[in-house]
Amino acid sequence: MIGRIKGRLAEKTPPDILIDVNGVGYELQVPMNTFYRLPELNEEVLLHTHFVVREDAQLLYGFYDVRERSLFRELIKINGVGPKLGLAILSGIESNEFVRVVRNNDVNALVCLPGIGKKTAERLIIEMRDKLNDWQSDAGDDSELNSGGSFGTNQAIGEAESALVALGYKPKEAERAVKSVASEGMSNQDLIRNALKIMAKP
Repeated sequence: MIGRIKGRLAEKTPPDILIDVNGVGYELQVPMNTFYRLPELNEEVLLHTHFVVREDAQLLYGFYDVRERSLFRELIKINGVGPKLGLAILSGIESNEFVRVVRNNDVNALVCLPGIGKKTAERLIIEMRDKLNDWQSDAGDDSELNSGGSFGTNQAIGEAESALVALGYKPKEAERAVKSVASEGMSNQDLIRNALKIMAKP
């Protein structure tokens, strides 16, 4: 089990990143809430990880903090929720907001996420409720997150749309949401963050 990784951030194309550890490049997928917190390229990064071994692949998922990884691990224990869907859930909703939604039995908030139908949302709420009894809200907020570098608008839009599609949104949905929030000078991270907020509205 690979539980943590520390090295130089060599590449980042949401939701995929590459971390160089003494010359060995590790490919990881991260939820967008972790992606927003990543440093600039070539800077050191430390992520908590979850390693998945399948017959056809070995996949490594990275998380900025242990709490987010713990929530991911609880999510993928639920029938019908694999790592890809777990990643999409944690990209479309903040951890503390997910806890609030579950505690309030807010099915409508969950069905706005990609790959979540009403039955899956109801199952998530039922099965996650008891597991989240001891969850304490994090005092941190997004104001301290790294918004990423600014790119040419067309490039940033393309990367943002690709990231949303990789998270499970349909291409047309991703294109429409990104273009609705796009403005000159926005980074791909800002576009993704704002587009996800648009798509998360019931």
